[in-house]
Amino acid sequence: MLAAVLASVDDDKAEDIVQIDLRGRSDVADYMVICSGRSTRQVAAISEKLAQRLKDAFGIIAKMEGKETGDWVLIDSADVIVHVFRPEVRDFYQLEKMWMPAGQSRGAGSA
Repeated sequence: MLAAVLASVDDDKAEDIVQIDLRGRSDVADYMVICSGRSTRQVAAISEKLAQRLKDAFGIIAKMEGKETGDWVLIDSADVIVHVFRPEVRDFYQLEKMWMPAGQSRGAGSA
């Protein structure tokens, strides 16, 4: 499923895609994917298409939050949690700092 998520966001021109392995660190999911869209419209489109592709390929109805505003959308597919941000919002929350292993930079976890 991780490969499908990464392919989907890449196909929709998401930027600065980072994957974080959560196995053994969190019971929430196995992986977290963080990426950016250039505008609220692109953030919403990336999220909608990902949710539809997960449904079509895996039969998963992903939970989605934040699509209304388009600043930050969370897509929860159980095994993989995806955060799609506008760049300014992503810089403000800095989820990578919170979840990446010590010593690993943002670019090192990229796909």
